[in-house]
Amino acid sequence: MARAGAALAPLLKAGDVVTLTGALGAGKTTLVRGILAALGHRGEVPSPTFAIVQPYDTTSLPVAHADLYRLEDPSELEEIGLEDQLLDGAILVEWPDRAGEAAWPQALRLSLEALPDGRRSLTWAVPGAWEGRWPPPLVHP
Repeated sequence: MARAGAALAPLLKAGDVVTLTGALGAGKTTLVRGILAALGHRGEVPSPTFAIVQPYDTTSLPVAHADLYRLEDPSELEEIGLEDQLLDGAILVEWPDRAGEAAWPQALRLSLEALPDGRRSLTWAVPGAWEGRWPPPLVHP
């Protein structure tokens, strides 16, 4: 998941939303750590479950990491101010279903799954705003 995050990082631009769906332990926060490391963040990246939103001023793009697990109603999203982050940065959203079906129609939607053998599966839905950017071309070592 960290490598997938590193592959996604250079594709992000201001106004982008990436949603991350998957069960606990599927690798959502690991993927976010890979994105942030590739964007130049060198500090700790805790899961924002209790803070709900954790902003990062990376060297190339401000990024807000949101965990909506504790939201009880989509109307609570307005109080958080995530949309303001899109003016000059990107947002990465765990548990996007808590925001409601209509939230972020142009988001790159990533789904993560922990497989029985310990590996992780990553699938996606690509909206028009991401066509030609995701998935990145395969790079072989």
